[in-house]
Amino acid sequence: MNDTLTLDVIGRRVEVNGEHATVRFSGVVPPVAGLWLGVEWDNPARGKHDGSHEGTVYFKCRHPTGGSFIRPNKVNFGVDFLTAVKNRYVLEDEPGEDGKDQIVIIGNKAVETVGFDSIIKQQSQLSMLQEISLRSCVVNGAGDKGAIAKACPHIRKVDLSRNLLSSWDEVLDIADQLKHLEFLNLSENKLNFPSDSPSLTRTFPALKVLVLNRTGITWAEVLRCAPGWPVLEELYLRSNSLSISERPVDVLQTVTLLDLSSNPVIDENQLFLIAYLPRLEQLILSDVGISSLHFPDAGTGCKTSMFPSLQYLVVNDNQISQWSFINELDKLQSLRALSCIRNPLTEGGSRAQTTRQFIIAKIGQLKTLNKCEILPEERRGAELDYRKAFGNEWKKAGGHQDADKNRPNEEFLAAHPRYQSLCLKYGAPEDGELKTQQPFLLKNQLLTLKIKYPNQVDQKVTEKQLPDAWQRDRARKRPAVITVLFCGKWRLPGSAMVKADESSPETPPFYHDGVTGYERLTGTVLSKKGFTTRPK
Repeated sequence: MNDTLTLDVIGRRVEVNGEHATVRFSGVVPPVAGLWLGVEWDNPARGKHDGSHEGTVYFKCRHPTGGSFIRPNKVNFGVDFLTAVKNRYVLEDEPGEDGKDQIVIIGNKAVETVGFDSIIKQQSQLSMLQEISLRSCVVNGAGDKGAIAKACPHIRKVDLSRNLLSSWDEVLDIADQLKHLEFLNLSENKLNFPSDSPSLTRTFPALKVLVLNRTGITWAEVLRCAPGWPVLEELYLRSNSLSISERPVDVLQTVTLLDLSSNPVIDENQLFLIAYLPRLEQLILSDVGISSLHFPDAGTGCKTSMFPSLQYLVVNDNQISQWSFINELDKLQSLRALSCIRNPLTEGGSRAQTTRQFIIAKIGQLKTLNKCEILPEERRGAELDYRKAFGNEWKKAGGHQDADKNRPNEEFLAAHPRYQSLCLKYGAPEDGELKTQQPFLLKNQLLTLKIKYPNQVDQKVTEKQLPDAWQRDRARKRPAVITVLFCGKWRLPGSAMVKADESSPETPPFYHDGVTGYERLTGTVLSKKGFTTRPK
């Protein structure tokens, strides 16, 4: 770029040594002679000032160190769309092909051409393109009118992220020539959007996926442009400092996925403005700072009419710390999958599995949690554990095994909305299940063995404590008493084996090798032979 510039460079997007900026000023900056460009950097750490020099304000920046003055010959203003496509996708000619002569007939005359095969080859390559990625290719606009449609008529997917597009009109100039366009990524282009609704003659008739992350778009601008996206299914609006200011009316009605992540000013009241999008199936709300949620139209145990089609919700990296948030999610009538990692409620390695179980128990229709499928066995275990964990609290609140007396108070039902339904599903917890568990010490995990001598009335009953390690499932552990009746030494042949009944945890499998039954059961050595007991 030479040093002679007009005022039309103001607002243009430029690249300088890999960094992107917007031109805010063009002119002389005394006392230094010559033309200067004043730019505002996308990365304010790259700048030196706020647009002022020696007390004179030449332009304004949003950040006190976001501005710089640069000579025009140091700035890259970019290339048009078709030039970028050719730079990336046209194959190099074989050595010697450029100079290859060819005779063609034009009218009645034979004309000698040079490089004609190369041109046909390039055109063929471009016409076959359906998916292109021009990320960071300094694209600044459409170029000559109609050139894109002629060269690349079949393009369906375009990635234009991190380029030098400066306005929505420039995007429309490109899209007008791509009638089959289904996917468009415009992320990291600082775009100026129209203050009025664009003409409905300039639409994206086939566009299904639109990515506008880090473009600076506002919610009002989304609604203003949305009539031009009549069949849009997925809309990505990450990192735009966006707040939802009004309810969509007659727009976005076909959207099935909406990503609002990293817009930290979004709260639950704003979410209610999009709660009636009829086809919204996936809502991504990572890193928006949300901490609470309450559906005002649904009481305890009821379903909300909001988000009627929502099946997948992502609320990662937020401030969720209360179980009331999870309770509200059970009111969503179609919710099947949830991701809620890196929240205060779900952090903590020691209780991660318990937290997962409680979430599963609290949201009855959930099929996937944090991208892990919930199998029927896991759901059953989670619901039984939850029912047991809060059983004593349920009883204190007025819960009872007798259905006629089962009246837990409103406070308990608000904290545990599904507890009553779990009691109907599995039965109310029995008193024996709700006894306080003793610390997991060896002395608390022993079985009491009582040994009688039926032919010796005066002989006292002998008691021994045996380890309970042979039980495979800790959930089945409970105190047990085994009564053994024998007289004298009980010996079995070396090949004999007493097989355990797997349905009874009180009957462990013992392998006998001639050792007395008393020796084997008590561990008391009555003979010189050793013995081994093995859990099955």
